[in-house]
Amino acid sequence: MIGIVDYGMGNLHSVTKGLERIGHTPFLSEDPKELEKASKILLPGVGSFRDGMRELQERGLDEFLKNWAQSGRQLLGICLGMQLLFEESEENGPTPGLCLLPGHVKRFSGKTETGHSYKVPHMGWNRLNFQQEHHPILKDVPSGHVYFVHSYVVETSNDVLVSSSEYGDQLVPAVVGRGNVWGTQFHPEKSSVLGMQMLKNFANDGEVS
Repeated sequence: MIGIVDYGMGNLHSVTKGLERIGHTPFLSEDPKELEKASKILLPGVGSFRDGMRELQERGLDEFLKNWAQSGRQLLGICLGMQLLFEESEENGPTPGLCLLPGHVKRFSGKTETGHSYKVPHMGWNRLNFQQEHHPILKDVPSGHVYFVHSYVVETSNDVLVSSSEYGDQLVPAVVGRGNVWGTQFHPEKSSVLGMQMLKNFANDGEVS
């Protein structure tokens, strides 16, 4: 059974409905003891990085998630939930993250290297480019577009980068993963066939080869 972390900042309804559409009945909880009963954990999120970390810490969920990941069990972060997997964000001042993946979260500059402006946040549909075509989360995923809403972007290492998009002239890590810890910057439950297939891959298999 998939446990969804309820820390007051997740888009819980759409994520729950997305999992239900692929035949799963997830449960929501903010209690680490309850979440321990899950077979896999999904960490959603909307809002600011600093607020997200504070809410996790107040509930003891930060240590729970670290222990969960270190035990080798499957963890998927979505949108802010993906960003929280990393080391630090500059949003509202430097804030440490869960440190489960290497990298830092920075705001889009809003300008290209040639001085052209682009809108922030990055909102709407954008094409995925696959860097690790054989990663389990990309199994049977066709090429196409997914739905983003974010003002901050992760800077991480190539070995963590599974799939990317481009916005302005900046590389956007769209799917990340190392071992049993995965993340999507976009909302898979709102991303039509591509996103739903990724949710299926996490929920039904999710085994790390």
